Amino acid sequence: MEQFKGQPRLPKFAVPKRYDIRLKPDLSACKFSGSVAIELNIVADTRFIVLNAAELSVDTPSVSFTHSSDSKVLRPSKVDVVEEDEILVLEFADTLPIGMGLLTIRFQGTLNDKLKGFYTSTYNHNGEKKNMAVTQFEPADARRCFPCWDEPACKAMFKITLDVPSKLVALSNMPIFEEKVDGDLKTVSYQESPIMSTYLVAIVVGLFDYVEHLTSDGVKVRVYCQVGKVNQAKFALGVAVRTLELYKDYFEVPYSLPKLDMVAIPDFAFGAMENYGLITYRETALLYDDQHSSATNKQRVVICVAHELAHQWFGNLVTMEWWTHLWLNEGFATWVSYLAADNLFPEWKVWTQFLDDYTEGLRLDGLAESHPIEVEINHAREIDEIFDAISYRKGASVIRMLQSYLGAECFQRSLASYIKKFACSNAKTEDLWAALEKGSDEPVNKLMNSWTRQKGYPVITVEVKDQKLVFEQSQFLASGSHGDGQWIVPITLCCGSYDVCMNFLLESKSGTLDMKEFLSDKSNLASAWVKLNVDQTGFYRVKYDEDLTARLQHAIENKHLSATDRYGILDDSFALCMARQQSLNSLLTLMGAYRGELEYTVLFNLINISNKVERIAADATPELLEYIKQFFISLFLHLEDKLGWEPKTGESHLDAMLRGEVLTALAVFGHDLTLKEASRRFCAFLDDRNTPLLHPDIRKAAYVAVMRKVSTSNRFGYESLLRVYRETDLSQEKTRVLSSLTSSPDPNIILEALNFLLSSEVRPQDAVLGLSVSREGRETAWTWLKDNWEHISKIWGSGYLITRFVNSIVSPFASFEKAEEIEEFFASRTKSKIARTLKQSIERVHINANWVQSVQNEEHLAKALKGLVLGKI
Repeated sequence: MEQFKGQPRLPKFAVPKRYDIRLKPDLSACKFSGSVAIELNIVADTRFIVLNAAELSVDTPSVSFTHSSDSKVLRPSKVDVVEEDEILVLEFADTLPIGMGLLTIRFQGTLNDKLKGFYTSTYNHNGEKKNMAVTQFEPADARRCFPCWDEPACKAMFKITLDVPSKLVALSNMPIFEEKVDGDLKTVSYQESPIMSTYLVAIVVGLFDYVEHLTSDGVKVRVYCQVGKVNQAKFALGVAVRTLELYKDYFEVPYSLPKLDMVAIPDFAFGAMENYGLITYRETALLYDDQHSSATNKQRVVICVAHELAHQWFGNLVTMEWWTHLWLNEGFATWVSYLAADNLFPEWKVWTQFLDDYTEGLRLDGLAESHPIEVEINHAREIDEIFDAISYRKGASVIRMLQSYLGAECFQRSLASYIKKFACSNAKTEDLWAALEKGSDEPVNKLMNSWTRQKGYPVITVEVKDQKLVFEQSQFLASGSHGDGQWIVPITLCCGSYDVCMNFLLESKSGTLDMKEFLSDKSNLASAWVKLNVDQTGFYRVKYDEDLTARLQHAIENKHLSATDRYGILDDSFALCMARQQSLNSLLTLMGAYRGELEYTVLFNLINISNKVERIAADATPELLEYIKQFFISLFLHLEDKLGWEPKTGESHLDAMLRGEVLTALAVFGHDLTLKEASRRFCAFLDDRNTPLLHPDIRKAAYVAVMRKVSTSNRFGYESLLRVYRETDLSQEKTRVLSSLTSSPDPNIILEALNFLLSSEVRPQDAVLGLSVSREGRETAWTWLKDNWEHISKIWGSGYLITRFVNSIVSPFASFEKAEEIEEFFASRTKSKIARTLKQSIERVHINANWVQSVQNEEHLAKALKGLVLGKI
């Protein structure tokens, strides 16, 4: 018995082949009963059968194993549930016969409220609160619904039968095979599934409407939603049908199930979940309302649907062998979702927007407390924390880097052969590299191992010496220290023009390139701009010498560089400034070169960087804060004039998204006219929710602006926003309100808003949306977190959302004393589920504290800043 405890994986002596599962959920009592019959192949001598089970009450007398050859029924002499390891150990008196047999178990469980396993979600129907039953099994929670081999490599076929109220819709992975109604109850049986992993099994029982469409090869696609919201489901349906057809061509394999259902679930921890044939979503990620959803909401639906559909091939048809290879699922689905969105909506320029994902990956991976893409997982409870920017965003970025290096056509061909080879089975990272290596004749395995098996990434330092470019790589760390990592780096560079390009692999610490050989026009040597990492396809940062930096700044001002390159230069400069390898003065001077910037993605990053610099300046040089704000207002004010407050006929999707971002930024920086206009339009909106004065694209901006004026003595805006929240049934509108409520500069209002997040009026998944408090509310939020930690741990502690509470509230601080206080508080409260996040958050506090000290020591900052504000530089 002891030999099975504390192990990362189940023993291999029994292999499941087929499950026959029957479940009967009781939606009013929030319980369920069930039985499972598992066809097992006993492949090695053993007296034990060990499988996963958690929070289930196993009916011991029902447990039996019947061997196929002699039909003899064997009953275990001992049945043990090891709660700590979530395993069920069945011990038999004699060694089990080798070969096939049938294991049967009856059990009972609770429909929990933890958004995982088999759980309840609530909805209103005709003014009455109702329960629905939903499953969320990824990463390791199928074991909370039925005893099983709950590991991705243990693929099997599933036959599911449900006993449910006859008035409700009951969905599973496969189409219905048979339905028998008996009064108030019905028994629904589904076709047997193809071979798949337990984490992809899915069940949804509730009251729904749907819209449907067929793909060109006859796959029935449906979008299910709450009754009365069916119009909001049509946009996602169209996206899904077109995306399925696109993927069929790209992967050269058709979608493998006869139907695809997509369901909007009111209570849902993740954005969405790719269950085979039955994808579940948060409402905000699937539903789109023409009247009240913004352009940003629309884009999120497209990216999210494309991401989950990509998993039907990458993850479901070909599955990672173990969670160490999670990035194979998530990195690929993230990358392919942009490929699909770009195909469906080329005018959105989503590959430029992909840089936001790329930057998130760089930001997390610049921490010493990051982790490799291929991360060791030693226990199921460690898995939740790696659903992060490394697995998704760095994963997607290194795939984009490799595709750029190998060429799009070669990459697609090799990928299709990989999917065909591993269809219906499991694969590891090296299997993908082997397929790409075979298709390209390039050393893919050697090149990519340096990116997936070690954490971090390089910064490439480049300088001009004797008309030569000299390169050096070292590991970039946001703390300013140097790591000892080394990479094989695909270097791309342009010089003076995008027509003058070259690329090579930097395989050692340093390298040189003779510019005379590179430039045909020798007169350009002294003045031509040099841009490394063209279009930001490589996962690394670049540090230029002063001369090259000045040339690039000139190129930015004169619009010689692409949007992706303008973005990259700015982001690298910001990261180097934070790591104290560059002064704040030089970063602000560079930001001044973006005064005439019009591109959405570049401006989105410029706004993000401005917000972070403002927070650091408030701690470092409060006497200069007003100048900083005035400088940032001057960067964005021309855009308010250009874009206005209302949509223009025929304007681009990107301008529609930009309007809200610019107005929010101006409100946060305290631009008086913006705050007044926002207030005027908000009052009109309170009188008439359909007023054209407050288009969905600018509502978030108006809500933030209104909250910036709210205080204990002026509560009107806060009370009004709560009214908007309570009166709308659109999830996206509720989200906008929640993410604005903590924008007030008044700590008392912040506390009230944070307490509202914990109330029964806010769904648990949505509480984390209000944690990004204003700078003035940092201390209040930290005290609130400490005071409520026990309650927060109880409600959110079993899932990944708990990490958001820690990261959002801890990371913004910027003092060593505060880092120490945080460590002391969590010393006796750290769970393995938040251990990595806590270390990363405290590291960020140290980085901020060092940055504050560095800014305080900068000479001439005040003079330079005043010059920038007055437009002298």
